[in-house]
Amino acid sequence: MHTISKTSQQIKPHRQITGMSAVLLPFTDAGDVDWSGFDLHVRRTFEAGLQPAVNMDTGYINLIDRGTLLEVLRRTASIASGRPFVAGAFVADAPGSAFNLPAYAAAIEQIQQVGGTPVIFQSFGLTQQSDDAIIDAYRHLATYADRFIGFELGQMFAPFGRIYSETVYRGLLGIRQCLGAKHSSLERSLEWQRLTWRDEQRPDFLVLTGNDLAIDMVMYGSDYLLGLSSFAPDLFALRDRFWREGNAEFYQLNDVLQYLGFLAFRNPVPAYKHAAAMFLQLRHWIASAAPHPAGLRRPETDREILQEVLTLLERWISPETR
Repeated sequence: MHTISKTSQQIKPHRQITGMSAVLLPFTDAGDVDWSGFDLHVRRTFEAGLQPAVNMDTGYINLIDRGTLLEVLRRTASIASGRPFVAGAFVADAPGSAFNLPAYAAAIEQIQQVGGTPVIFQSFGLTQQSDDAIIDAYRHLATYADRFIGFELGQMFAPFGRIYSETVYRGLLGIRQCLGAKHSSLERSLEWQRLTWRDEQRPDFLVLTGNDLAIDMVMYGSDYLLGLSSFAPDLFALRDRFWREGNAEFYQLNDVLQYLGFLAFRNPVPAYKHAAAMFLQLRHWIASAAPHPAGLRRPETDREILQEVLTLLERWISPETR
């Protein structure tokens, strides 16, 4: 059982929320990347006031080849025109692998060369080490990165995932180049702990919720890096504005977005990307609802429910983004 401190449960009204939105990499019915749809979605995310997060799980980072990865970075940097964005630094390995510092350094360099901030994906080589060795690994990574974002995720998302101990998390808090860390355990209590540790040790550190089943964690001081926000970056930005203004519409909009999250992120969780493509197609934002050819699919019957959710959201959608 996880204990929860009173401090961690305090709601923080009127705060400015930092939103990072994982950008879906869309595909055509023929299985090719829909680059036009991708470019438009990156632009849409910037225009909403959120930071695009590319080459994340929502961008099929574990399935795309190097050429696609680099093209994603090139296009994002061109659209960004100096505005901040983040991108996944992913190293593929296998159980029992050693920590591959050169591969991480190369991934970090690719991202920094185009002006992005790396999000350090976990790997078997990173997470199968002792706590002290994991902290040392991040310190080594910090010698290659001007700034980076950590990432801890539960094994329901990836077999190499690990939710860190307090020792490791506080170690991250002590690394100046580490701006924050995405937390994807899907457990509020663990995230509340991290908010408490952050407030005690380094208040400027970003606790980026990755909990698509509890997107109201922003009420307690979390910021976010979510896949769910890719469905509607405009509405997440509006929800965040409602919170800053103290507008009670925050709760109504958040409830509908959370309903969408529970539908899209049910088991098997990775199939949420197909749900995202269906939803974006219903919004007429992409041409095809096809996922990556190797990606998991949702049943076509989801489309009707997604349309019902979209109808509920219509009251908040501006004519310019329909």
